[in-house]
Amino acid sequence: MDYDIAGDSHVGTVRQTNQDRVEWRRSHDGRQALLVLADGMGGHQGGEIASQLAVAAVLDSLLPALSASVAPDSAAVRERLDAAFELAAARIQKEQGGDVRLEKMGTTLVVAWVIDHSAFIGHIGDSRCYLVAGGGVRCLTRDDTVVQNMIEDGSITETEAPRVPFRNVLTRALGASNDATPSFRLQELAPGEGLLLCSDGLTGALPETWWSETIGQGPDADAAVQSLIDQSLENGAGDNVSVVLMMLKD
Repeated sequence: MDYDIAGDSHVGTVRQTNQDRVEWRRSHDGRQALLVLADGMGGHQGGEIASQLAVAAVLDSLLPALSASVAPDSAAVRERLDAAFELAAARIQKEQGGDVRLEKMGTTLVVAWVIDHSAFIGHIGDSRCYLVAGGGVRCLTRDDTVVQNMIEDGSITETEAPRVPFRNVLTRALGASNDATPSFRLQELAPGEGLLLCSDGLTGALPETWWSETIGQGPDADAAVQSLIDQSLENGAGDNVSVVLMMLKD
C-alpha cells in the first residue's frame, strides 16, 4: 500500500502550552499505518502528561503488531485497540495516584489502525476522525460530550450547539471516567480516500466545509496539514490545533 501521512500540532493563538500529542507510524511492509491523536486536559502540567502517557501507551501496545510478519484479523485488531486504551487509562490513573496535583487530568484519544484498505478506529472524548472522500469530509466518530447528548435527545439543535457555554464538557475521557472502552468503527477506504484525525482546536476554528478544498490544493499530506493549521491560526484558533492526515494514494 502507498500511504501519504503527515501530522503536526500547534499551540494556537491563545494558549500558553500545547496539551495535544500526535504520532503516526507505517509498517515496514507498507501494508499498515497507525495514526494517533490525544488532547489533554486538567491544567497545564496535567493535560500535557495525560496526552503524552496515552499516546505512548498506544505505541507500546500496537507497534509490535505493525512489525509482525502477518497482519492481525479484525477480531484481534479490536482486542488490541481495547487493550491499548485500557493501558493508557491505567498509566494515567497510576500517575494521578502518585501526585495530588494531577488528580483531575485526563485526555481524549483517537486511534486509526489501517490495514490495507480497512481502517479500524477507536475513540474516546471529542477529538475526531473524518473520512476524506469524494471532494468532502464526513465525521466518523461521535463526540462524548454533554452537548452531543443534548442534540440527540432533542434539547437543542446542531445550530444551537456552538452557543452553549458548556459545549466542551466531556462525558468520557481517559483518566476522567471509569469507562476506558473506546467507541469502535470499521471504515473501508478506496484509493484516493483518506482519514483526518484532529483535536477540537481545528473544528472550533475552521469550518469543515473549507477542509476538502484545502486538502485538495496541497501537493501532499504534509502541505495539507500545514495549510489547515495555518488557516486555523488566521481565524484566531483559541485552542491547541492538531491534525494527522493519511491519504491512500491512487
